[in-house]
Amino acid sequence: MRQEPFLDSAYTTRCKNLSRALNLLTGFLLILAVENAGAESRLLLGEFSRNQLDGWEQQGADGETQYQLEKIGDLTVLKANSQASASGMFKEQHIDLEKTPFINWSWRISNRLYGLIEQTKAGDDYAARLYVVVKGGLAFWQTKAINYVWASNTTKETVWPNAYAGEQLMMLALRGPEAPINVWHTEKRNVRADLQKLFGEDIRYIDAVALMTDTDNSHSQASAFYGDIWFSRD
Repeated sequence: MRQEPFLDSAYTTRCKNLSRALNLLTGFLLILAVENAGAESRLLLGEFSRNQLDGWEQQGADGETQYQLEKIGDLTVLKANSQASASGMFKEQHIDLEKTPFINWSWRISNRLYGLIEQTKAGDDYAARLYVVVKGGLAFWQTKAINYVWASNTTKETVWPNAYAGEQLMMLALRGPEAPINVWHTEKRNVRADLQKLFGEDIRYIDAVALMTDTDNSHSQASAFYGDIWFSRD
């Protein structure tokens, strides 16, 4: 009786080896596809945990807040210390909010700024804040920004126009006096939705992100820590 090839032991072994190789290749391609999909849906801006400040520049209005990478436990973060100063860290990057509308970061503060009326020029100081900026190009007066702040005296989720820039710079209190200090807090905001809500426009692109710890108006002191910053698809 003729033996069919698939019953031959050597042939069967070769088929099994080929099947294993194909399964391994398929698995590798699947992992690669997932990683690539994750890379496309996650845009890193601040890689402080990797001890990097690439692309970040310090800009100031009144004195210099001290910014430096510092290790807390096993994690490297950006520390800010303000002594009656108001400079920030700024990174220009064109970001498509249709692809990655959510901004993610973590932060903590060491102390509050008591007694300030944060809706006034004299009280426009914050232990921690993060901006997203939409540039107006040559029409610089059309530049818009959302300023996510850790307020010391304003309730969480309160919105108001900046005391200096008016409705071109809208303030949004993500943390208020109820938030515990010396504790990490994680934030996630849909920037495109926030821009629509605060400016009444569907804005697809932003042009920069900034961080600032400032105490120039109150002539006081504040310290804050910022973790990695990234945009994500969801």
